[in-house]
Amino acid sequence: MVEDGHPGLREVAAALAPHAGRAYVVGLTGAPGVGKSTSTNALVGALRRRDLRVGVLAVDPSSPFSGGALLGDRIRMEEHATDPDVFIRSIASRGQLGGLSVGTPQAIRVLDGAGYEVVLVETVGVGQAEIEIASLADTTIVLLAPGMGDGIQAAKAGILEVADVYVVNKADRDGADTTVRDLQGMLGLAGAYSDDRWRPPIVKTVAARAEGVDDVLSAIDAHRAWLEQTGGLRDRRRARAAREIEAIAVAEVRSRIGDRRGGTALDALADRILDGKLDPYTAAESLLDESARELH
Repeated sequence: MVEDGHPGLREVAAALAPHAGRAYVVGLTGAPGVGKSTSTNALVGALRRRDLRVGVLAVDPSSPFSGGALLGDRIRMEEHATDPDVFIRSIASRGQLGGLSVGTPQAIRVLDGAGYEVVLVETVGVGQAEIEIASLADTTIVLLAPGMGDGIQAAKAGILEVADVYVVNKADRDGADTTVRDLQGMLGLAGAYSDDRWRPPIVKTVAARAEGVDDVLSAIDAHRAWLEQTGGLRDRRRARAAREIEAIAVAEVRSRIGDRRGGTALDALADRILDGKLDPYTAAESLLDESARELH
């Protein structure tokens, strides 16, 4: 229903509202090839050993033909597929910038309301536009791996700025210690961290063998405790809710405008602009005013 924008979604969202707000959302992002899916799989196993219910949203690149997800992540996590306390869903990004699907916030809300205690969101790739996960997650993990060319390639895209925890995966490879030192150098260049500012830890893992995964969970626990102590968790979630409201409102306005495309209202305004009788800003305000009147 979330992915298809089903008309009944509004009613479902209202029913879920009293049950939401309990899940802890962890985002995982990083360049292709660093082992995001393997790391997610290992984290699911570690969380289940803590007897926590886990939801996984793996945002796959969309098929250019069908618009559907390629489902590769779900295949790689098949060892958890029969566990009734693990829910894994591949979501098509459908070309959405930011590495996330437009329906991801609502999908998280559904899993939250369904009683999943931790929701892992794995994003498509990493790059300049793909730091949206930081605005969606309570804790954001940025994964890097040695031998990926420039050890801090992600820094050029500004991705390091969004990390709450750095994970250097495939740490059994040559160059892992160099990558860690490069990260430490980047953090040093960022300046001293005061007592009221979180200093992201750097954790080395070999996700394929589940090595270091408990250390990642400990880092997530420490960040969560810091957020709760400083009030940052509520601040993050308030900002997330505000963005969600804004996105839904903008989508609604865009839908209403789209309904008029080829109709009288939008075409009439466009004609007045072409005739020099109206400027685009006034025309846009007129369109918004009309949408507001319809809402009331």
